[in-house]
Amino acid sequence: MILFFTLPRGCHIIGSRAMPMKLFDIRPMTPADLDAVLAVERQCYAHPWSAGFFLQELANPLATVDLLWIEGALAGYLCSWRVDGELHILNLATAPLFRRHGIGSALLRRAFSHGIAQGVEKAFLEVRVSNEAAIDLYRHFGFRTIFRRPCYYPDGEDAWVMERDFAESAPRGDLAPPDRG
Repeated sequence: MILFFTLPRGCHIIGSRAMPMKLFDIRPMTPADLDAVLAVERQCYAHPWSAGFFLQELANPLATVDLLWIEGALAGYLCSWRVDGELHILNLATAPLFRRHGIGSALLRRAFSHGIAQGVEKAFLEVRVSNEAAIDLYRHFGFRTIFRRPCYYPDGEDAWVMERDFAESAPRGDLAPPDRG
């Protein structure tokens, strides 16, 4: 049997084998969201961004901070800048409870969709060389490593700088990762 239903505007469904399908919403961050964002930030990073840093991003006209909510809980967020035809992903975080359920993928698709609509041709990001899960996610979405940035993080760890060229890997309608075949 096939069921059809209508979702509220702006809502989507997400799910995995470990998490049944759930209704989610992606929306821009507001100052009222700061406490929830800081809680996730502290769960995710040994050197978290400060409240002031997030407030600066909210005031920056180049910046976007998208939040993904599931049933009233902040599941993740993505902070990016759009500058001169480029999308710069500054911070992508998924709350530990929601990891491996497509939160990062949904946020990347959202950032790509909005960026492409505004003429973005490339996307860039830095990722810890030890963060294999994130590196795998980014490669799945068509990013390639372009160089190593020594001592990038406060603890001295290096970062990979990764790039996705949308002209080389034009996304399909669902903004899925590019075909590799």
